[in-house]
Amino acid sequence: MKKKLVNYILIFLLLNIFSLNANSENNFTYSTPGNYKYNEPEKPDNDAEKLLFIVDFSNSMNERMGYKTKLDIALSTMKDILQMIPQHTSVGLRVYGHKTGFTPKQSCTASSLVSPIQKNNAANIYSRLSSINAVGWTPITYSLKQAIFMDFGDTTAKKRIILISDGGENCDESPCDFIIELMKNRNDVVIDVIALAVGDVDSNNQLKCVALVTSGKFYNANTAAELKNSLQDSLNLQKEVQGVIVGQ
Repeated sequence: MKKKLVNYILIFLLLNIFSLNANSENNFTYSTPGNYKYNEPEKPDNDAEKLLFIVDFSNSMNERMGYKTKLDIALSTMKDILQMIPQHTSVGLRVYGHKTGFTPKQSCTASSLVSPIQKNNAANIYSRLSSINAVGWTPITYSLKQAIFMDFGDTTAKKRIILISDGGENCDESPCDFIIELMKNRNDVVIDVIALAVGDVDSNNQLKCVALVTSGKFYNANTAAELKNSLQDSLNLQKEVQGVIVGQ
């Protein structure tokens, strides 16, 4: 009798276990916290345009343009412009002429990426600009090569350069010749050039060639107002003063 009773109890327990399992399979529900929010992984912005400033820090930037030096005017203008660039824009800074060398080779490779291209970078760019002295030569071609082949990395995005220079190349290269050869096989580089009080015709033509061959814009800026207006136009920012734009 006791044995039968034990068997009945075991059968009863097993039937209840099977019943619980069946109900749990049919009535199972998911539960998530009330404030849960799914965030998709951030996608690389390889399709977004990448922007690089190349700024002249050669010794001639210490010359006066009105009541201030070209360098002081460039720095104060860049300070205003950088504040207007949207934070999501990927932007960087390369400078040249900021170092002197004991040999022409050293002077003609005095070009550095001082602020790599990244978003929300305006404050860092201005900080770097303010800490550099204008002392050297004008290696424009070397700077363009470094910018295009190194600074932009392997991005497939459109590569845009804004070059500010107060003179033409004074190393044994031609930025015009380099750009002409480059653009035979490339269409992903656009260069806007701002000639800052450049009085020499050959130098002016050299700089203009760099811009126009890449379908960029060329500007002559002989005052602080024209420099600011040129940068605003290049960056499609709101203009305050009418500048001088040389036709393409």
